[in-house]
Amino acid sequence: MGMAMAGAAKDIHQEQPVRTYSGFVALAVGNDMRGNPIEIAAVIVEEARITHLAYAPEIAQVMLRRQQAEAIIAARTKIVHGAVSMVQMALNELSERRVVELDDERRAAMVSNLLTVLCAESAVQPVVNTGTLYA
Repeated sequence: MGMAMAGAAKDIHQEQPVRTYSGFVALAVGNDMRGNPIEIAAVIVEEARITHLAYAPEIAQVMLRRQQAEAIIAARTKIVHGAVSMVQMALNELSERRVVELDDERRAAMVSNLLTVLCAESAVQPVVNTGTLYA
């Protein structure tokens, strides 16, 4: 395929799969054939169709990694959002029911511990504090 198609392909939005633009690609291939030896030989190209369209392996690999990274980021965002909501709900309920009164330092420790547990990728081992938070 010629430079005209490569130049026009740069204008295609990068987030869309190439298969979305198969009509564009077919038209570009047909246009690219005009003026070449095929036309000089008095052969008329009426239609060009794409039967198989694939990315080069190295491009497909990079695109897959990018897609996986975006999925991981989206999942992490959802996990953190849910964890923050749960921590906020726990603090509100503890306060409303007067289960325990937490000063700022203990509240910060509780928030940190809950977020660590809720956002962890692996199972969390509980630690029992036998002392006090204050020295």
